[in-house]
Amino acid sequence: MMPHTPSSVVKPASGEGVMPMLISRDGTDSHNISADVVWERVSAESRFKRLYRYQQQAFKNRLEIGWDDIVRPLSLLYGERDDFADCVTRFVMIAADAFAIRPKALQDLDQRRILQPDWISRPDRTGYIAYTDRFAGDLNGVVDKIPYLNELDINLLHLMPLLKPRDGANDGGYAVADYRAIDPHLGTMADFEHLTEQLRANDISLMIDFVCNHTADDHEWAQRARAGEKAYQDYYFMFSERTLPDQYEQTLRIIFPESKQGNFIFDESSQKWVWSTFYPYQWDLNYHNPQVFIEMLDAMLYLANKGVEILRMDAVAFMWKEMGTSCESLPQAHALLQAFRALTKLVAPGLLLLAEAILSPKDVVPYFGVGAAAGKECELAYHNSLMVLLWSALAERNVRLLTHSLQQLPEMPDNTAWITYVRCHDDIGWAITDENAGALGLNGFWHRSFLSDFYSGQFDGSFARGAVFQYNPENQDRRISGACASLAGLELAIEKHSRYEAELAIGRILLIHNLICAYGGIPLIYMGDELGMLNDYTFQNDPEHADDNRWLHRPKMDWNLAALRNEPHHFAGRIFCSLQQIIAARRGCAALHAQATATPVWTHNDQVFGLLRHSPRGRLLILANFSERMQFIERARLNALGFHGNLFDRLTAQPIQGWRYLYMAPYQVFWLEQA
Repeated sequence: MMPHTPSSVVKPASGEGVMPMLISRDGTDSHNISADVVWERVSAESRFKRLYRYQQQAFKNRLEIGWDDIVRPLSLLYGERDDFADCVTRFVMIAADAFAIRPKALQDLDQRRILQPDWISRPDRTGYIAYTDRFAGDLNGVVDKIPYLNELDINLLHLMPLLKPRDGANDGGYAVADYRAIDPHLGTMADFEHLTEQLRANDISLMIDFVCNHTADDHEWAQRARAGEKAYQDYYFMFSERTLPDQYEQTLRIIFPESKQGNFIFDESSQKWVWSTFYPYQWDLNYHNPQVFIEMLDAMLYLANKGVEILRMDAVAFMWKEMGTSCESLPQAHALLQAFRALTKLVAPGLLLLAEAILSPKDVVPYFGVGAAAGKECELAYHNSLMVLLWSALAERNVRLLTHSLQQLPEMPDNTAWITYVRCHDDIGWAITDENAGALGLNGFWHRSFLSDFYSGQFDGSFARGAVFQYNPENQDRRISGACASLAGLELAIEKHSRYEAELAIGRILLIHNLICAYGGIPLIYMGDELGMLNDYTFQNDPEHADDNRWLHRPKMDWNLAALRNEPHHFAGRIFCSLQQIIAARRGCAALHAQATATPVWTHNDQVFGLLRHSPRGRLLILANFSERMQFIERARLNALGFHGNLFDRLTAQPIQGWRYLYMAPYQVFWLEQA
């Protein structure tokens, strides 16, 4: 689809000192716009007039009910513009066009989601994440692998970058050249629609990446900007000289210090400095320009109408730029997400947004929405802190930092959920705050350094096999690459031919997967972790990947190893079958509903983590031994937590023995209920 006519683009005002203007449904304001005024425009369109009356009424109902949620964020973004009323109308018109052509099967799915609004919070949701080519070759290959996903009871599939990327280096597909085309190496849009149909038939929701902060430098918009078209140069941040870029740089951090020295690159073709937060070939979009918002909203709805159920909104923290700020997680970035969500709900109430905001917990929770926007921003967000803290506790053999840090988490709005995970396609940044570390007498800097040393295998006695990613000499920050099994010690155990250390490594792998399933939200299993796949060092032989060691943990799926998944005496079979057991236990446990409170509790044993899940749905006490030695919890402590007399382990469906002490084997986990 060609870009919308850019002739109406107006140069954005600075926005400094401008108060946002909220608009009520009665339209009594200087912008002279209301839901009724917009509806009159929408209902007069020929495409919309061809719909049945009940369909028109459904859209009108959604517009009226969601009106305040539409104009609230848009007022912050564009409320100072003279053409604000026209902007809002054009945004709603984009939604109306998409609504008019939404396929019947997806309309039916929308109705199911409306009738079951907590569907993402139920304990029967389990996710899987994979690169399409590395998992199954192409999209048709994924269809063939649906039975494998069914074996694990997977009902959410995240296929990483599917949209057409730039040729050559493309950040693993996150440099998008066309939002309406599939990477030709993976298939066609027809193949994609067939895949979404087959996934829906198996009750599997598809999530894909939507790169909303930047495009590739060979996207049509960027090409036309390079060619000198002013309207398209306004889609980006392009400067003829360095004065403004240098002023911005004073308050910006550098994301990839090993790749480039600043946030701007000089484009020879246009002879302009271009804002490029990440890699030089990724040009940041200028959302001050409402035409950019229109283009991206239109692309989101296009994908929703192709069967996408969840959009992973990539790099959301960076979407809004403002001089003199960090340009990260600004109020306007949140407003953009709120506006996207409100407008997409007009078309696809079942579509969810996932915020890819890898931040501290206090900064992540606002991506669910706060204040008047509580629960009206993104429905999902990554629980990065849980992932980091699990690895920290494994290295320390101590749960004090894990317990304390999770106790500081703010509350979440209803009908939102965490995505919990132990690994993903990205590196691990040690997001442990100085404040949380200091509360326990730890030095935050030295603890983060310890974790980098430990998981890169440089710390004496480490069981891990990882690699340092993007060392920053200015602040000594070091992130870590590596597969789950290699970081947990399985690679070392195999090198040493040690059955004992292999047992410990398997215990660590299962422990942390156990906790992401018990914590609440949707656990996400990274491709190959269910089999204990190790680091893939062959990336060094690929010129496109050799300078990015994150490909260490992006291997091709080992289907020969997968063939051993039911062999109880092989590590792959041990891990796979144990995960099946954990997922099955989770599915039937109402206390693990995401809306149930998750309270970390002190067990009076620094090696044993405690998590109390409690709500009217039931009470469950999760206990996890983070040590390679046997530990025990006094019965008196369990009594104090409200677990008396006969207890039952939900994981093994067995009664718990022991009257004075509850003994736990190395890396053992209990899900305790009152018998």
